[in-house]
Amino acid sequence: MLLGTFLLLLLLPGANPASAHAALRATDPADGSVVPAAPRSVTLTFTESVGLLDDSFRVLDPTGHRVPTGDAEHAGGHADTARISLPAGLGRGTFTVAWRVVSADSHPVSGAFTFSVGAPSATAVPVPTGPTEDPLTAFLYGTARGAAYLAAALLIGTAAFVAVCRPTRVRPLRGLLRAGGWGLAGATVLLLVLRAPYETGDGPSAALDLDALGRTLTGRPGWALLARLALLAASALLLTHAARRARPSRTHLSLGAVLAVGLALTWAAAEHASAGIQVPLAMTSSVVHLLAMAAWLGGLTALLVLLRRDTPPLATVTRFSRLAMLSVTALAVTGLYQSWRGLGTLTSLTDTSYGRLLLAKLAAVTVLLTAADWSRRWVAERAGAATPAERKEELRMPQPVGATRTGTPAPDGLTERPPEAGTPRSPEAGTPRPPAAGTALTEPSSDGDAHRRALRRSVLVEVLVAAVVLALTTVLTGTLPGRAEAEAQATRQAAALPATSVVMAPFSVAGHRGTVQVTLDPARTGDNAVEAVVYGADGGLAAVPELRIAFTFPAQDIGPLNADLTDRGGYWATNAVNLPLAGTWTMKVTVRVSDVDQVTVQKPVRVAR
Repeated sequence: MLLGTFLLLLLLPGANPASAHAALRATDPADGSVVPAAPRSVTLTFTESVGLLDDSFRVLDPTGHRVPTGDAEHAGGHADTARISLPAGLGRGTFTVAWRVVSADSHPVSGAFTFSVGAPSATAVPVPTGPTEDPLTAFLYGTARGAAYLAAALLIGTAAFVAVCRPTRVRPLRGLLRAGGWGLAGATVLLLVLRAPYETGDGPSAALDLDALGRTLTGRPGWALLARLALLAASALLLTHAARRARPSRTHLSLGAVLAVGLALTWAAAEHASAGIQVPLAMTSSVVHLLAMAAWLGGLTALLVLLRRDTPPLATVTRFSRLAMLSVTALAVTGLYQSWRGLGTLTSLTDTSYGRLLLAKLAAVTVLLTAADWSRRWVAERAGAATPAERKEELRMPQPVGATRTGTPAPDGLTERPPEAGTPRSPEAGTPRPPAAGTALTEPSSDGDAHRRALRRSVLVEVLVAAVVLALTTVLTGTLPGRAEAEAQATRQAAALPATSVVMAPFSVAGHRGTVQVTLDPARTGDNAVEAVVYGADGGLAAVPELRIAFTFPAQDIGPLNADLTDRGGYWATNAVNLPLAGTWTMKVTVRVSDVDQVTVQKPVRVAR
């Protein structure tokens, strides 16, 4: 019945896989750099578009005091950047920039870096390394997200089970529809309320801030959650209207399908599928993925509820077998695409948290395979035991959902079929029990009960393991995808290399004392820029008639390579120094303070590859 469930290992989260979660690509000023003059702004560039918060930046001076800044904005209108202006007269020393933005996939990301003006200061604010989110808020938000997935599976999957599999007894399934509808509504409201503190990293009490809630309602995640509530209200109206008819019309079924697609879109439009590469295709894949998951898991739960009392008709089980196979086929196709989009490379399966979580699902799916194979063989054996006439009668009797010749509609728009002549009644709520030869499975009562209990145990195992898989899916929705993690790791490795090399060269000649600060950017093999600032004994800028710098590489007897410095009004600079080899170079700095007085000092400089 569920032979294809092993393909679930290929799927990523129900409406999210993508090359998502913004990773910091570059900063200006660069992390750890020393700039000769205070910058007028700080600019961050990310791997994807980001949303800005009221407090996206905090700039701290060397003493730990917060520097007044302007409002955060996108640099040049580019959505993948974040910029904040700095005041004039920033001063010298090391400054710390802490930042927090929201990825296009709705997940907040944060970090911090430092830069120095003039020279690194003796004291600086430590870069934060601890958690940047409130644990309770993160737990509540993650729980609500998982509950929303589960409720959507119950609501959409149960409705699909009733419409496609057409069980003769639908009364026990009304509870699943109610639980799914109300559960999804409650989880959505909780997500909407917690969205603001989740973005800012504050505690749950911050949800009471009406200004923060208003900001949530104007963002894309807030729009998606409001749309989900509106679609749920429309679903309730549709069920109410359908309950007034003897059976739902094709219009009702069509509207129901449209509402299901709309609900799936509220996930795709605000999470991983909405960011990264191939967004239109990814969103389409995510909608199909979520609907297939709901049809499979919700239908499996509906089948388990029916198995609590008696064995469902063979036609119902057979139809669900086909629905399940169609669902897992859709999961396989969309999961393969989303796996490639989210992982990027096979090594990400073991090298990233995202890949390791995906492998954990493989262990759960192994258990699903065993139960699914037993269920498939159960259906095949029962179908083979029935005579051709019985199978024909079994497949003929069920009507479209809500159909009846003389019955009255039941609540929720679901209609029970009236008992036919000679059909014994069940003692439970007076509902008719199908006869063994027509709609029940053709076997003695004791054997039928034994088979029903065995099938119920198998389906129960599938439901429980599927719940574990769904929990892993929820965790994956908040995990950095492998492709983005690899890109972020590459960015961190690049940032770990010396973006600049700052060398302080003290000198003393003819009563003149001072220091030359030389900045080599990027201090790697190839072309480099050189900036030099001369400071007097009092620490202020000093003017000298001439400044020369040359580089030698004693290990390979290379040099001297002269840097043709020009006076640019307060500092000396050139952009044309080529250092061909990595290693430790010797930098010779010659300072001329008069027509006849000059001095040369040497300092080692490390050049990276």
